[in-house]
Amino acid sequence: MKVLIFYASYGGGHLSAARSIKEYIDAHYPTVETNLVDCVKYVNRALNHLTTTAYSQMAKKMPWAWGKVYSKAQHGPIARISNTSNKIMALKLNHLLQEYNPDLVISTHPFGSQMCAVLKKRNKIHAKIATVMTDFAPHDQWLVYHDLVDYFFVAHDAMKEALVKKGLPEAKVFATGIPLSNKFLKHYNKEELLHSFGLRSDKRTVLFFAGGEFGLGRSKTYDMLRTFAENFENIQVVAISGRNEKMKKGFEYLVHHAGREESIKVLDYTTQVPELMSISDLVVTKPGGLTTSESLASGLPIIVINPIPGQEEENAEFLEKKGVAIWIRKGVDAKEVLTDLFHSPEKLKEMKIQAKLLAKKNSCKDICKVLLRLVYFKRNAFFGISLFVTLLFYLHIVIYEVF
Repeated sequence: MKVLIFYASYGGGHLSAARSIKEYIDAHYPTVETNLVDCVKYVNRALNHLTTTAYSQMAKKMPWAWGKVYSKAQHGPIARISNTSNKIMALKLNHLLQEYNPDLVISTHPFGSQMCAVLKKRNKIHAKIATVMTDFAPHDQWLVYHDLVDYFFVAHDAMKEALVKKGLPEAKVFATGIPLSNKFLKHYNKEELLHSFGLRSDKRTVLFFAGGEFGLGRSKTYDMLRTFAENFENIQVVAISGRNEKMKKGFEYLVHHAGREESIKVLDYTTQVPELMSISDLVVTKPGGLTTSESLASGLPIIVINPIPGQEEENAEFLEKKGVAIWIRKGVDAKEVLTDLFHSPEKLKEMKIQAKLLAKKNSCKDICKVLLRLVYFKRNAFFGISLFVTLLFYLHIVIYEVF
């Protein structure tokens, strides 16, 4: 059995979700062959570079503009342009699909699902198509040609209900959660990890994300870290600047100026997010689908900063509604919010409980179980029927020859 997994490089969440699915299949289904492909990059490298750069720059420097694009992409001219371009790009993607000939295509970005659905409509491919949504609210681009997509996997039950209301059959929508690395299922030695990062066990630990590769809302991010540095001496912070060198230097200057080097650790890009979350009591982050899912899986309350208008603001609203996050909106006094939270152990405890209730730690397992059971079973059922018919045919010949 062959599985082709598509993603696109508009933010890191789509790749991380796709990679987690591939890793799970490779580890637990040794007879299944997988291939991970950036679908837009495969179709046209120049187009991929242009569009991903435009997305990152717009999200970083003009988030309000991205919010409008996100909204307009559901209906109207932008939606029509996007859908038309995916029809054209599908012709190039077809070369890969014909060559690889997958039994199942999984896509963690709507473009991959759209292009495959176009090809299925034209009778070019016959593989099953699965869409894995990577945010906490549905966008209509995920649903283009939904009648030709066989399975949808969403973050939570309310999303499933929303899709069913839009006309999707309930039987092909699964509220499994956003795919997570198996590292979030592991148990870590908290004391050893605290020691390895130079942290103390008698202080609360805050994991502070600066905004990934985009460094979104830089001044607001600095102000938020300054709030911790200048007002909460009993709190220790791990501040992750990511691949943003300017942000890292700014953090280091801020921490040095406040004299908090012992209790505020600045890291650049790290692969130890599961370990860091396991020793943390709170996460400060912009609410991307992946980081949010990881925080929930770790049972962590969330302080939301700098959400990108569009999908991240929708995520923030959902998380606040569920009682697992506090969104520091424009004009809100962050110091006051944090002081109230740290002096309300019952509120922190309740947020942790709600996070654990909302978390879906076994998302990859559940997605793969549904897909590989259904697709593999149907394929082998067909093989079994064919074999049975063949045996009956030869048995008939034997009986005829004997008698």
